[in-house]
Amino acid sequence: MTGLGLAASAALGGVHALPAPYLLFLGDVTEPGFAKTAFGLRDWAGDRCIGEHALPNASVTTGLERLTPAEAAARGARAMVIGVANQGGVIPPGWMPELLAAIEAGLDLVAGMHRRLGEIDALREAAARHGVRLHDLRVPPADLPIATGRKRSGRRLLTVGTDCALGKKYTALAIARGLAARGVDAMFRASGQTGIMIAGQGIAIDAVIADFAAGAAELLSPDAAPEHLDVIEGQGSLFHPAYAAVSLALLHGSQPDAFVVCHQPGRQGILGTPGYPVPPIEAVIEQTVLVGRLTNPAIRCVGISLNTGGMTEQEAARVIADTGAQLGLPAADPIRGGEAFERLLDACQG
Repeated sequence: MTGLGLAASAALGGVHALPAPYLLFLGDVTEPGFAKTAFGLRDWAGDRCIGEHALPNASVTTGLERLTPAEAAARGARAMVIGVANQGGVIPPGWMPELLAAIEAGLDLVAGMHRRLGEIDALREAAARHGVRLHDLRVPPADLPIATGRKRSGRRLLTVGTDCALGKKYTALAIARGLAARGVDAMFRASGQTGIMIAGQGIAIDAVIADFAAGAAELLSPDAAPEHLDVIEGQGSLFHPAYAAVSLALLHGSQPDAFVVCHQPGRQGILGTPGYPVPPIEAVIEQTVLVGRLTNPAIRCVGISLNTGGMTEQEAARVIADTGAQLGLPAADPIRGGEAFERLLDACQG
């Protein structure tokens, strides 16, 4: 699961190989939440990441060695991956000199942005001159169906969040890996560009036309053996004023039997949307069950995933224990692991 260097192509199950190792491009990011693609690749595909590159005003780092595109190419890098997931999926003009420098150094460009590399004349022309390729991952399969709402065989678990960019992908990856280690027939299903880079296939749900988004989510987890469990990467939040629509489509289309709520203690406001507070976990559970019952009347919450990065072990243990006691559900930080995470896996497995 973590050793794949593939990304989804125009059809689910049809994949194309991405050239590795990667140089991770952080642009001019100053908010760690907007660099989640770079962090995801560092944490789940670190063997393919050779270093990072950023503009001078960027304050976010993955901790990898800072390299120019030419230096990375000299060390064997074959592609520069845009490790940014900014609002709107845009490619700012200020990035262009660095993207062109990567092409001139002989590196392919890989992006999961809404703005496609191949639609930018300067990049397309430079790539042709230097014999490199532009890889746009946020391209949904052609001829997607509308959702049927038909109940499918097999089991499904979806990660949902109190906000965006707080650990839904990490949680799904950790749960799938943890259950597979127990001998459970579990598979991670990617619904975003970083997950696709890690898993090797999937659909970037937020790039799908609204009428077909739930249908795309149905394709992500097809009929399966009764004991098979698809662990589906969540997107956005039902409480996010910009991204609630994709969260709802993914919820309806995936028809989860179970869900895990992901939350970052201490986060006060919805990311990138001033004036909107992060909802309490209880509200997310209630709302997810309420709207999820449309396609799976038996939907239930089985646990809480907490992003305790930045806390001490003692602080994290206290928050995890308090949250579990307050909600009467297993709570854990999947990255920290331990007995708390094993109890969460128990609940996901049952």
